[in-house]
Amino acid sequence: MYRTTDKIKVKELLDSWLEKYNRPEFIENDPVWVPHQFTKKEDIEISGLFAAIFSWGQRKTILKKSFQLMELMDMQPYDFVRFAGKIELNRLESFVHRTFNATDCLTLVWGLRKVYQEEGGIEQVVTQGFNEEGAFGALELLRKALLSVAHEPRTARHLPSPARGSASKRMNMYFRWMVRKDSSGIDFGLWKGVSASTLICPLDVHSGRMARALGLIAEKQDNWSAACRLTESLKKFDTDDPVKYDIALFCGGMYENRSEILQISHA
Repeated sequence: MYRTTDKIKVKELLDSWLEKYNRPEFIENDPVWVPHQFTKKEDIEISGLFAAIFSWGQRKTILKKSFQLMELMDMQPYDFVRFAGKIELNRLESFVHRTFNATDCLTLVWGLRKVYQEEGGIEQVVTQGFNEEGAFGALELLRKALLSVAHEPRTARHLPSPARGSASKRMNMYFRWMVRKDSSGIDFGLWKGVSASTLICPLDVHSGRMARALGLIAEKQDNWSAACRLTESLKKFDTDDPVKYDIALFCGGMYENRSEILQISHA
């Protein structure tokens, strides 16, 4: 892990990347572009959930498939989830994105219908989870709610469980979208009952590699424990909003000169 002097340098570097990349221009090339096409709260929640679930692989493909699904839902995902009948649901039989297929899609539509009809919506489920057991509780409670309908084991794999060690990168990213809000306009700040300070930083192979290079985590595996440790390290830079550095870690790893990083990590 980093020394005190390194901590200052790491914060300065992350802050510089945050200033550079945490801008409105980031939106249209990122999966968050999908929920930004909507204004109704529930449309944003549902489109964002699917975009997050689809978020592995090339971003162009993620956007293409996310918009394809939204078009199958007549660009009204909330109304579709609540009211779609057999004819409308049959449209989804042709949908596939990598290992996510029509069976998974229909299961989540039924799960979401139940969440909105019986649980008060995604926000209420997630807020309850955060109140009970932080981000861990929110992830597990939402997963349980979405899978409370009849489903095949394959569908559950698209909603990884932190209780089983998963870093739950995509769902933590989704929570970031819905909870955080700043001047960039990237994140929505829709869920007022959840504090940004309680979010867990999304962690995958790219952000994990960057976090290790900067001495933010020592764990070798990108699991739940490492995601929590990364968040705790980021809280040393901003207690109230540690997950704002998600974009800095991601873009820093994608676009910045690694020699600058190595100078800090090997100082």
